[in-house]
Amino acid sequence: MIPSRLVPGFLLGLALLIAQAVGAHARAAPESFADLADKVSPAVVNITTSTTVASIGFGDGGPIVPEGSPFEDFFRDFMERNGPGGDQRRPQRSSALGSGFVISEDGFIVTNNHVIEQADEISIEFMDGRELPAEVVGTDPNTDLALLKVEAEAPLPFVSWGDSDKSRVGDWVLAVGNPLGQGFSVSAGIVSARGRALSGSYDDFIQTDAAINRGNSGGPLFNMDGAVIGVNTAILSPNGGSIGIGFAMSSRVAENVIHQLKEFGETRRGWLGVRIQDVTDDVAEAIGLDNARGALVTDVPDGPAEEAGMKAGDVITSFDGVEVGDTRELVQQVGNTDVGKAVRVIVYRDGKTETLMVTLGRRETAEGAVPAAASEDAGEAQDADVLGMTVTALTPQIVEEMGLDPDEAGLLVKAVDESSEAYEKGLREGDIITQAGQVAVASVDEFEARVADAREGGRKSILLLIRRGGEPRFVALTLE
Repeated sequence: MIPSRLVPGFLLGLALLIAQAVGAHARAAPESFADLADKVSPAVVNITTSTTVASIGFGDGGPIVPEGSPFEDFFRDFMERNGPGGDQRRPQRSSALGSGFVISEDGFIVTNNHVIEQADEISIEFMDGRELPAEVVGTDPNTDLALLKVEAEAPLPFVSWGDSDKSRVGDWVLAVGNPLGQGFSVSAGIVSARGRALSGSYDDFIQTDAAINRGNSGGPLFNMDGAVIGVNTAILSPNGGSIGIGFAMSSRVAENVIHQLKEFGETRRGWLGVRIQDVTDDVAEAIGLDNARGALVTDVPDGPAEEAGMKAGDVITSFDGVEVGDTRELVQQVGNTDVGKAVRVIVYRDGKTETLMVTLGRRETAEGAVPAAASEDAGEAQDADVLGMTVTALTPQIVEEMGLDPDEAGLLVKAVDESSEAYEKGLREGDIITQAGQVAVASVDEFEARVADAREGGRKSILLLIRRGGEPRFVALTLE
């Protein structure tokens, strides 16, 4: 059994595999990759895992057969042979294949998490035929990386990390691994794209046309200097075989994760303590930002950012001296920053910038943090039609009926005109409006006043903070 992860849709599958070259004959190539292959291959390993799985058998009561049936004796004999205690009900062993590479002479080995996940035994085969058992040092499912350790009598050949940020689209790369269990294999291709995201918050994949096939998972992607710039992880394929669209987790991400696994046995990512969304053009216009950039803060639960004075509605434009382009960039920057480090965070607020000093927490210990609900006077219940929505102030009865936090305050969206911009932008019946123009609103009068203020101030749109199922989101609506 080979581990795989597929994305459905028109037979387009995302399989967790690895890369090998296709179409090299269609373009000019270096004179030879032989010297490079000789240099790096001794540090690449084949990985075989073994897992105990329960076999399929009859239930405890066995099959139901009418008394006196001609099949009664047959099933009695079958269950005696294969029933409780029989061979067919014994646990079975399942094997999987993958690849990896040695990063230190004392036996640390990098591979994919999905290659060794739930494995009972892990065997490492080296190019010279040696086999050694391996132990798991640590894993990170978020980036699909794992670190193993073997004990060898002599120093092992190893390879070093390279700088994936220096790789350019069109650069030659070399993939080495164990495709389809055929043993050590080398394939060449180019960097097709950089900065690809598949499904994770920390994704930073190098796309390559080097062929990725089953069994290559966890193998290295080398630059022409023989440095590892990626860990081959996935392909885009209709049938599980390579079509020239492969992905390797960049060394920029992988090296940091592996360093943490080696030092702590687990990841320790920085945690800012905010919920964020991208800044769109209409949101930028609504808050007076010159262009759509940064990360818009939708909520600030108890945590580092709240202690530093950050507020919902702030736009984070710089983190630790690095400009923030969008939410994905910010998540990666924060995650790659040391826990406990004090960093400068620049936010755009009320038409000007402010600098906050935030001491980062640890994301892994804060994953279950629940944001505190805003506490405001709910006001008197009344309906109003505003910006294509019918809204009413929350009352204790509405709060109870909807199962909201008793301290929840804001306006309930009772209906949305399907021809309105509000509907087009995803607002629906049951949403809660908690802010308008970055000011808390708890009554229809307050909401209408904020809309009027925005119009009088020459704004083309107004920013609303919406909660749905407890999750906050900013939406900018055009002022008619």
